Amino acid sequence: MTDIMQDVQAASEQPIEPRRVRVRSWKLPITLGAATLLLALLFLVAPRPGNANFRLAGGPSAIQLGDIAVPAMPAAWVSVLIMALIAAWSVAVAVAYRRLPIWATLIFAVIGVFGFLAWSGSEHLVPVVSLFAGTLSLSVPLVFGGLGGVIGERVGVVNVAIEGQLLFGAFSAAILSSITDNAFVGLIGAMIGGVLVSLVLAVFAIKYLVEQVIVGVVLNVLVMGLTTFLYGIVLVPNEEALNRATTFSSWPIPVLSEIPVIGAVLFNQTFIVYLMYVAVALVTWGLFRTRWGLRLRAVGEHPQAADTVGIRVNPTRFWNVTLAGAIAGLGGAYFTLVSVPQFGENMTAGLGFIALATVIFGQWHPVKAALAGLLFAFADQLQRLLVVFGTPIPSEFMLMLPYLVTVLAVAGFVGKSRAPAASGKPYIKG
Repeated sequence: MTDIMQDVQAASEQPIEPRRVRVRSWKLPITLGAATLLLALLFLVAPRPGNANFRLAGGPSAIQLGDIAVPAMPAAWVSVLIMALIAAWSVAVAVAYRRLPIWATLIFAVIGVFGFLAWSGSEHLVPVVSLFAGTLSLSVPLVFGGLGGVIGERVGVVNVAIEGQLLFGAFSAAILSSITDNAFVGLIGAMIGGVLVSLVLAVFAIKYLVEQVIVGVVLNVLVMGLTTFLYGIVLVPNEEALNRATTFSSWPIPVLSEIPVIGAVLFNQTFIVYLMYVAVALVTWGLFRTRWGLRLRAVGEHPQAADTVGIRVNPTRFWNVTLAGAIAGLGGAYFTLVSVPQFGENMTAGLGFIALATVIFGQWHPVKAALAGLLFAFADQLQRLLVVFGTPIPSEFMLMLPYLVTVLAVAGFVGKSRAPAASGKPYIKG
């Protein structure tokens, strides 16, 4: 009996080695392989001989690069070959229970886009600078909306009302900018419009504990109907006075805008694009480097624990949802202060829902959500360019392309992601 007890005691004193659980995921290899196969079939079924001329000139740069002629089909097939090698590498990595480096996925995407542009731009001019500059400009409402969604969900409130915040922000910006003949006042008006919508969301979701998704959907419908009604009875009869917004013009940044290609894309933009750069940096720094961000994330992950250390959970949620609405409202200003100098019915065209998707694709991180917004904006710009090129792909598919890219990105490339633990869950003290 004594020997048995000694054996048990000795076994208990031995350190327990931690067991590593390895998970093999085939999602990314399947996605990469399917993308490679689809492009190969497209190039095989519909070859386009000739050269694609990539124009690198554009913007205020004193140094303008010339056009680069690329043989369409050889470039397309070389791209497919490189993509196939990366896809095969991803299979080998998955077999070894490892993850493919993020840079390999980025190279895969860049090579695929290059090959597709070379094929589709055969015997045409591919305006590289205007394509990427337009992508950056178009991403403004998606990035601001995504930032608002990230803040909302990080603090525990699902912000489905991004569409309504964008739309009412555009409406408010148009009116105030028209009245004051000042685009900056219109920008403040856009923030006010987004705040008004988010206040309603906060009151019903936080104070009255109404289901957050339902409140968001109802708010979107409400704002859509309200702006349509006000547009008909207020803006149409007084179009010259209330619906002729003063817009932002492009502001080239000295020296930086002179850099070939990059300068024209990044540093020859409107004020609202530069504001977007600052907003992404500030929100990222604030979320992960400040007391405000720590408290916000604590409330979104474990409100009971946050409450026990003295953080007022519901007030923290209320004011941060309001802040999220102000940031999303800035995205609405793009429609009336940059894109079109007047408000139109339902002019956001569902981009608020795409912004919500960028939050998921970006794994509730500001920088990743911004990159997801750029992805969708590029897909939208690409479908416009392909219509001009007259590719054999049906025009209906071209219109579907931005939304299809978003769905594939969320389903295939994001992998396993976890929302903040308390997102969408009301908090009742005690």
